Parts: sequence; C-alpha cells; structure tokens
Amino acid sequence: MSPAVLPLLRIPVGIVVERRKADSQWVDFVWRGVAVLPDEPETEPWTVLREQDGTTLFYAGSATVDLYPSETARYRDNLASGTPSIWIVLSPAEGARPYSVAAATADPAEGEAFTEAGANLVEAVLMPEALRDAIENFVAEHHVEEEFVKRKRRRADPEALSRRHQEGGHE
Repeated sequence: MSPAVLPLLRIPVGIVVERRKADSQWVDFVWRGVAVLPDEPETEPWTVLREQDGTTLFYAGSATVDLYPSETARYRDNLASGTPSIWIVLSPAEGARPYSVAAATADPAEGEAFTEAGANLVEAVLMPEALRDAIENFVAEHHVEEEFVKRKRRRADPEALSRRHQEGGHE
C-alpha cells in the first residue's frame, strides 16, 4: 500500500519462528515462520519457546496486520480459500539474530510481492481464529462490490493507417 494511505484497522500479532538443524554442508540451520499469535505477547523478541530434537521455536517479535478498505476483495478471497493464511515476512538482519520481523499481512498479493526481494523469508501460516473473525467483520463492514465493465475496442480507421504509411510510417 502507498504510505499516503493509512489502514483503517491495525491488528497486533506475535510472530513465531522455527530454527531447524539443516542436513547440509553449506548451512547449519534452516529458518522459517511457523505461526502467528493473535495478539502481541509481553515477551522479549527472540525468546526461546521450545527446544526439541534439533528444532527451536522462538517468539521473534511483533508486527501488525494492516487492513485497508481497498483490499477487501483480496481478504475475502483469502478467507474463502479453505485455509485462510497470514503471510509472515522475515528480513535478513545484522547482529545477534539472522532475521528481523519485517511484516505480516492477510493480503495474498502483498505476501507474494514480498518474495521479490530474494533475501526475505516469506511463509504463509494458518490464520488464527481471532484474526479470521476480525478480518471477516472488516470485510463485511467495508467491502463494496465493483461491477465488471468490459472495455470495447475502437474499430480501426483504414484511412488513418493509410495516412501513416504515406507519412513515413512502417512499411
């Protein structure tokens, strides 16, 4: 979304990230977003939640799911997909942790757009029920069905094509 357009609703969420031991000679660990918590917990970012069999779960930090009235059709399609998702975006970071929480979105197109930066880790995770309810209510309140308008082609003007050829146009 354009920075000039402000979201009508901002939903705070917590992001859970998994670090798994890699079976690779080139990397030690594989990182991925695994869950969204339906609120911003009072926990320090990068707190270990669980360690088991070479896998560690971290609370990576918080983000907000921003909702815009202009995107309600996309939210509605996401909700109707059978597995509503939230896209978690992690960006490479310098310092003690390899990634920082960059964003969380309910808009599938925006989630896909975040994959264009090759270094981002983008994962679609199951949307918690509390978020699903809030987004359903937002769509119900703000969605306006837009009528499809088929464009009509203009007929070619043979005289204009002829003049263009005579005036040095392409042969």
